[in-house]
Amino acid sequence: MGNAGRRIGIVMLTAATAALSSCGGSDDDATTGSGSSGSGSAHVTVYSSLPFDPADRQQSEDVVKGEKLALSQAGNKAGRCTIAYKSLDDSTAQAGQWDPGQASANARKAGQDKSAIAYLGEFNSGASAISIPITNQANLMQISPSNTALELTKDPGPSGKGAPEKYYPSGKRTFARVVAADHIQGAVQGQWMKELDVKKVFLANDKQVYGAGVAKTTGDAAKLNGIEVAGNDGIDIKAPNYRALAQKIKSSGADAFFFGGITASNGIQLYKDVWAANPGIKMFGPDGVAQTSFTSKLPADAQKNTYITVGTIDPKDYPPEGQKFFKDFKAKYGGAQPEPYAIYGYEAMSLLMDSMKRAGDTCNDRQSVIDQVFQTKGKKSVLGTYSVDKDGDVTTNQFGRFFVKNGKLAYDKTVTLEKDSYGRPLGG
Repeated sequence: MGNAGRRIGIVMLTAATAALSSCGGSDDDATTGSGSSGSGSAHVTVYSSLPFDPADRQQSEDVVKGEKLALSQAGNKAGRCTIAYKSLDDSTAQAGQWDPGQASANARKAGQDKSAIAYLGEFNSGASAISIPITNQANLMQISPSNTALELTKDPGPSGKGAPEKYYPSGKRTFARVVAADHIQGAVQGQWMKELDVKKVFLANDKQVYGAGVAKTTGDAAKLNGIEVAGNDGIDIKAPNYRALAQKIKSSGADAFFFGGITASNGIQLYKDVWAANPGIKMFGPDGVAQTSFTSKLPADAQKNTYITVGTIDPKDYPPEGQKFFKDFKAKYGGAQPEPYAIYGYEAMSLLMDSMKRAGDTCNDRQSVIDQVFQTKGKKSVLGTYSVDKDGDVTTNQFGRFFVKNGKLAYDKTVTLEKDSYGRPLGG
């Protein structure tokens, strides 16, 4: 999905006491070479980088819980490697969301740690656009549980300005994600708008990599579905209100609105103002606002007209592995249903550990782990069976559709696509 703070604000979480004692490791524990092996145990560190600002905290905490659950179920080990876990915060109080300077600092911290074997993050695609080149130069595998911006892995067209190659200064791919990208999410949005008989949609975006990207793919998909795009305005995320934009939308005659952005980009104020000036308008949102911190603050009368897409599906529709995840998550942590990306946090860690196991004696070697991630084929997971393609994308083409009911996401259906937002066939 989308700036240097005064303090780093690192939150350190450990998977187990045994893992803690190995934190940092020795120079022999993990290497950045391409063929290190050994018959004894090795100690490595996995870093996680997510935003813990107020709008994102609950989602990020559940992602961390998912990652730690996968790790603990494996006994904090993958092959001969014992894994320590460190959670970093890529947000700052000053930014009020993820912060470029902080994302950069986190990536450098992980890249420079000789024991580091992988970096799980970021939550926001814009943050990954900053951290990927850093982890790439450090030859450190980065796996995101939630990034959907197409340009991080594939050519998004003329607007990409050198993407995705500009993110990989080494010339090699070192980034993967376990969630489908926005050329799929945009297509689901466009299809849903057509189904709801939308004639004209007005788009807005928060000018970030994720927000601008998903607004573009959604607008392109809307056009493919015969829907007129009345505009696509970038917003000032620090503005006190969006009444002028709301009036512009009203004057355009649009019967639908879509925001490419995240909750922390003043999303709540934006939707409130759009609804106030355009009562009855259909309001669409991407996974960047698929959070209780967003849905619970929408006006009650607007909730029934709000439609959100996210890469998750209804818990009962997951495969047996996914069903087990939700049972295990509740048993370990209690509480209600976790936030949508908790299961993706689990799978990001699971993909990493599976790759480390397949690396065998070189589970502590960065290049070996990178190679194994990209060789992942037919992995049975909590999300279903998938492979990782040469670009680092998973071969899934599903997105969930959700209404908002009583301040929470309410599952509508899961859409499996044959074509993306540009009308191109999807494989896998």
